[in-house]
Amino acid sequence: MRDQHHVKAEVIRDRILQLESEHGDLDRLIERMSDDPGSDDLELQRLKKRKLKVKDNIILLQLQLEPDSLRTSDRRV
Repeated sequence: MRDQHHVKAEVIRDRILQLESEHGDLDRLIERMSDDPGSDDLELQRLKKRKLKVKDNIILLQLQLEPDSLRTSDRRV
């Protein structure tokens, strides 16, 4: 059982790395398109939405690895 958990965690970490790479690629592409006055505004909006979805997926996967690490704002003093 512990080995399965370890394997699942590794798969999640690999997926996070892939998504972080995609997020960076999207960020660079969006920046280039924003600097180009002839770029397609609709395509730029689609890319920005995609970038946000990728970021959301990264956060969800990180929560699977460490459920308490990203919930510090939920704690009340």
